[in-house]
Amino acid sequence: MKRRSAIKGLSAATAALLFNKIAKAADFSLDEKIASGIFKPSWESLQQYQVPDWFRDAKFGMWAHWGPQCQPEHGDWYARGMYEEGTDNYNFHVKKYGHPSKFGFKDVINEWKAENWNPEELVSLYKNAGAQYFMALANHHDNLDLYDSKHQPKWNSTKVGPKKDLIGGWAKAAKNNGLHFGVSVHAAHAWRWYEASQLADKSGPMAGIPYDGKLTKADGRGKWWDGLDPQELYAQNHSLSRDSANPGSIHSQWGWQNGAVAPTKAYCDNFLNRTIELINKYEPDLVYFDDTALPLWPVSDVGLKVAAHMYNSNMKRHNGKLDAVVFGKILDAQQQKCMVWDIERGQSNKIEPFVWQTDTCIGEWHYDRRVYDRKGYKSAKTIIHTLADVVSKNGNFLLNVPVRGDGTIDEQEKEIIAGITKWMQANNECIYATRPWKVFGEGPAMENAAPLAAQGFNEGKGKPFTSQDIRFTTKGDILYAIALGTPADGKINIKSLATDNALYPKAISRIELVGNGQPLQFNRSAEGVSVILPANLPEQVAYALKVIPG
Repeated sequence: MKRRSAIKGLSAATAALLFNKIAKAADFSLDEKIASGIFKPSWESLQQYQVPDWFRDAKFGMWAHWGPQCQPEHGDWYARGMYEEGTDNYNFHVKKYGHPSKFGFKDVINEWKAENWNPEELVSLYKNAGAQYFMALANHHDNLDLYDSKHQPKWNSTKVGPKKDLIGGWAKAAKNNGLHFGVSVHAAHAWRWYEASQLADKSGPMAGIPYDGKLTKADGRGKWWDGLDPQELYAQNHSLSRDSANPGSIHSQWGWQNGAVAPTKAYCDNFLNRTIELINKYEPDLVYFDDTALPLWPVSDVGLKVAAHMYNSNMKRHNGKLDAVVFGKILDAQQQKCMVWDIERGQSNKIEPFVWQTDTCIGEWHYDRRVYDRKGYKSAKTIIHTLADVVSKNGNFLLNVPVRGDGTIDEQEKEIIAGITKWMQANNECIYATRPWKVFGEGPAMENAAPLAAQGFNEGKGKPFTSQDIRFTTKGDILYAIALGTPADGKINIKSLATDNALYPKAISRIELVGNGQPLQFNRSAEGVSVILPANLPEQVAYALKVIPG
């Protein structure tokens, strides 16, 4: 999906300067109907937002981050990396497909057929695993719309590649399974992200021969893409950003700063129309943006317009009740009131005052056969531990299971989902509709937590969880304590429930195992509560205890 780093947002003065540079006082051209209502396209107006209760209760969602970049089965950012001379993706591409001057990403799209895709089967599997909402990729930085898009009329999945309305199929499956449906939108960055396609090799036999990002409609005569304009996909009819030939430079320019060439008004207009059409046609409950704050901010206000429309149109569909969720990255204090803060591949280290979400993947964002071959996926145990940690801190957890180009998932992924399903079916009481306690947890992992880096990226950098690591959630007067491992001595010790600890001054009448109501022996002292697990209890990846006050 995704970049590895980005810098903080700009000052208000700099943001205003950049915005005025591109937009000035002109209105944007708009073909799609934008809903009117109480939300206006400004940060001040969007602060009226309140996270809907259904999302606060849901806690767990699953995501199909699936598109044409899954077809090569070679991991993330393929449509950019294949144009970066000497890189892993470039070398793979040349060997598998040929030089990117002759076989570009448009040609990868043409090979992608999604021939075995069964959205009902996959979404049903995710529902069974405990997901309460489902997210589908609507477009990525590769700029291909995965739905019937009249504003990207030639480069969408109904016209090229699979020749199917993928978002339509996912939306129907989510509705059939009673799940809230979301879309993720990443295409705002195609302008800068695809600049690598304009380049050429610096050495070797193909030195100086431009990659296919320079091609135009006229170059397609007699080819499979006759009548299509590659510039409508690559969006590269513009000068290069500063240091564009350096693959890493994009990360410091993610917020359209540090020498990034600002997109044109026409580009911003097109993105606005495409996204409004997506919302109007498929009526998602959630929209995820892979952007700092909102798309194209601060060089354009189209992201603000999309967010306001999402909220207003959702309220019209729900008789004045707002049930929508919009996600953004690296939000400041004001922006966190306007939408849900999404942390990518990472977790907060405290109970957040506003509901937030972590998004992560069991492997790479786009399917990578190498992860499968080395059996490198995250385990069901890791997923469950992360879920408990996130929920204890007032967060939701969105999990991507990479989908192969043909539309299926592999047997290792199915086994992981089965492990998640087993735990969730027995223990979801301590997850769904819960709220944080006075502290999120205890244990050695808290003392070794890694700080967030840019939009996240601290997962796996801290100390691994053990049975000494406890995470707390609450529901009414019930406290849940989730031990993230199996204790060697058969006892779970909870220091936060000591008799002299002000966190829990009430008496404890009973402690049960979540899921079966089995009462457990326990002893409470000034050291804490020691809970004895049954000797014949099957081993679990995490033990959820239900603490009932007396």
